[in-house]
Amino acid sequence: MRHNGVDSIRLCVIIPTYNNAGTIRQVISDVAGYCQDVIVVNDGSTDDTVAILDCLPIPITLVSYPKNKGKGHALVKGFLKAKELGFTHAITIDADGQHFPEDIPLFIKKMEENPEGIIVGCRNLTEKNMPRQNTFANRFSNFWFRLQTGVNLSDTQSGFRLYNLSALRLLKLITARYEAELELLVFSAWMGTSISTVNVRVYYPPAEERVSHFRPVYDFFRISVLNTILCIGAMFFRSFYFIKQALYTIFSFCYFIVDALILTVIGFLLITIGGATEKHKYLYHRLLQKNARFIIHHVPGTKFTWRNPQGEDFQKPSIIISNHQSHLDLMAIMMLTPKLIILTKKWVWHNPFYGIIIRYADYFPISDTDEMITKMQAKIDEGYSVMIFPEGTRSEDCKIKLFQRGAFYLAEQLKLDILPVFIKGFGKVLPKKSYYLHPGKMSLEVKSRICRDQLTAEENYRELSKRIRRQYLKWNHEEVKLYKR
Repeated sequence: MRHNGVDSIRLCVIIPTYNNAGTIRQVISDVAGYCQDVIVVNDGSTDDTVAILDCLPIPITLVSYPKNKGKGHALVKGFLKAKELGFTHAITIDADGQHFPEDIPLFIKKMEENPEGIIVGCRNLTEKNMPRQNTFANRFSNFWFRLQTGVNLSDTQSGFRLYNLSALRLLKLITARYEAELELLVFSAWMGTSISTVNVRVYYPPAEERVSHFRPVYDFFRISVLNTILCIGAMFFRSFYFIKQALYTIFSFCYFIVDALILTVIGFLLITIGGATEKHKYLYHRLLQKNARFIIHHVPGTKFTWRNPQGEDFQKPSIIISNHQSHLDLMAIMMLTPKLIILTKKWVWHNPFYGIIIRYADYFPISDTDEMITKMQAKIDEGYSVMIFPEGTRSEDCKIKLFQRGAFYLAEQLKLDILPVFIKGFGKVLPKKSYYLHPGKMSLEVKSRICRDQLTAEENYRELSKRIRRQYLKWNHEEVKLYKR
C-alpha cells in the first residue's frame, strides 16, 4: 500500500510465526487480500511451517532463522526488515488464526486520523473460548501499563496492531519473549507517541485444537519482573522528561525575551533614529525574516520542514492566509518573505513588551475602517503582501475552524490574489493551553496561488471563504489519506 499525500506512506503486514503449520497458509492468503506486501518471520519453527512457506503461491518476504528466539525477537526482525525495504508503517497480526484479516481496513481508516502513532486492535475479552489465563494476563498487563504511562488501554496484549515504524524507539532493549509487545507500547508512550485503538474480532478455537506458546507460571514471572523494572524506569523517565521540557521552555522563553529586546533596539536605531524610510523599513523586515527562519529551525526538540512546490517567489503582492494552531505559526509565516505585512489583533499591537516591534514592522491592527485599507494599499504599492489567519484564533485540537470572511473581503477590495499556506504539527509542539514545548515535527507548505481571474464573477467573498475552507479541510484529510497500490 502507498500513500499519495505530501509524505509517502508505505504499509506492509508482518506475521511472526512459530509452529503454526495448521493456520499459516490461510492467514497469509487472507492477509494478501488486503495488503500485497507481507513479511513473514519464521521464528525457528520445527513443524511443517517452513515447507508450507516454501510452497506458497503468494509472494512474500521471508525472514527465517533456525532456532526459536521468541515473539519479541521475531517482531524486531520484522520491523527491521520492513524499514530496510522502505516501508513506513506495518500491521502485525498473529499466525494462529485468532485475528480476522478482514479487520485490516479498520486500521487503515483509523490511520487517517492517527498516522504518526500506534493503533491497537482491542479484542472482546469475554469472547467464547477465550482462555481464562489470557484474560487475567491482559487485565494484569493493562493495570501496569496504566500505572507506567498514564494511558488507559483495554487490551495491551493484542498482537493485532498498526505501527508507524519511525515512532518505534529502543528496539534493542525489547525483550525476546511474550512481554515484548507490552514493552513496545510502554517505550512508545514514554517517547510521546500517540496510542489509539480500534475494536477487532477474535476467534479462539476449542482447547483441544489450540496452539499456544503461553506458559502461565514462567511468563507471569517474567512479566512481573519486567513491570517492576518498567515502573522504576517510568519514575526516572517522567522526571527526566519533565525536566528536559521545562529546560527547553525556559531556554526558549529567555531567548525570546533577549531576541525581542535586540529587535527593539535595532528598530529604534534603524527607524526612530535613522528615519522611517522605505529602505530602512525593508531592512528591518529582512532582519525579521532571518530571525524567524533561525528560530523556527531551532525550536528545541523539534524538526521543521517546508515545501514550496510551485516555486512561489512572493514578488507579486497577495493576501496570504494560513490555518492557525500555535504562537509558532507566525514565525513560520514570517520566514517566507521580507515583504510581508501581518494583520494582528489590537491587544497584540498595543502589547507593552513586543508591540513596539509590531509597530516598527508596520503590522496593522485589524479594524473595519477605510483607513486600514488605505494604509495597506500603500504597502501593497511598495510590493508587500498582507497576511491574515482566517480562523481568527488558534485551534485547540489542530482541526480547521470556521473561516471568518475578513481576509476574503480584503482580497476583493484590494483586488489581490489569495496565497494559501498550510501548516501542520505546530499545535502539537506548542498547544494552545500548554505552557511548555513538546517534541515533535512541524511542516509548512505553500500552496498554489488563487488568482483573481480564476474566480467567477458570481462568487463573492462569503462564498469564497467557504470554498477555501473546504479546500483546507481536504488538505488536512489528504495528509493521511491512503489508497491501495
